[in-house]
Amino acid sequence: MGQKQRKKQKRRTAKTADKHALYQLSVQDPAFEVHLANRYFRRRVGREPLSLREDFCGTALLCAEWVKSHPSRTALGVDIDPSVLAWGTEHVLSALDEGERARVTTVNGDVRDHHPERHDVVMALNYSYFCFKTRDTLRGYFATVREHLRPDGLFFLDLFGGWESQQILLEKRAVEDFTYVWDQAHFDPVTSDFRAHIHFRFADGTKLKEAFTYEWRLWTIPELRELLAEAGFGHVEVLWEEEDEVGQGTGTFKPREHADNDPGWNAYLLASVELPPRVAAKRAKRAEGG
Repeated sequence: MGQKQRKKQKRRTAKTADKHALYQLSVQDPAFEVHLANRYFRRRVGREPLSLREDFCGTALLCAEWVKSHPSRTALGVDIDPSVLAWGTEHVLSALDEGERARVTTVNGDVRDHHPERHDVVMALNYSYFCFKTRDTLRGYFATVREHLRPDGLFFLDLFGGWESQQILLEKRAVEDFTYVWDQAHFDPVTSDFRAHIHFRFADGTKLKEAFTYEWRLWTIPELRELLAEAGFGHVEVLWEEEDEVGQGTGTFKPREHADNDPGWNAYLLASVELPPRVAAKRAKRAEGG
């Protein structure tokens, strides 16, 4: 059998593809997110972050990447969907070696539930917390995160915005042998209710339509900063994506207090209960010098 024939047989179709595997390939970048947490934790706190809590963990891909990145790291993944956790156990955690697997715990439950452990880092990514549509529910979630952070811990969450985020639109992107389609189907300017779907299209013309559907509220940066403060976080930074000379995102995120009004942007928020030690030290040094 020729090489071209073998490649043709391996191409995904709507019948053979697994939506969770497609999602991991087209949406997630756990290596980058571990790097982000490492970079800011070391700079802000001055030590190595060892314990992670991944909220809305889904298949626990970030948990797996976290424990692979350091032999002393532990990860707790929390998700409300038992079927997705089961998929992750079978397809993601099973690929870890025995020692790595022993350092990952997954919990089927609400991210607002209380657990005894405290962590260096908590991450809520892929805009998952947008499922909380009122100030009270989101503030309550943030208060739970605060309780599960160590005193010098950091909380990372991502968000998106810009005027394109309120439009009905389709965005397509080629990924390996399939096409990822982001479908913004509805936005209500009165409530900020937002509905979107992810579809997958394949080279043979077949489709996985509405493989994932999201019913969210689009939160703004000022709203989130206010709610984090109300939940007990004393310090919140906006990490804004840098752009190249033609206005494309570079994948590098730096602290900003102001930014240009782009049509579509992605950012991270970094929150801590108190001013991180190294940040406090730098500010004190500047104050003495002034």
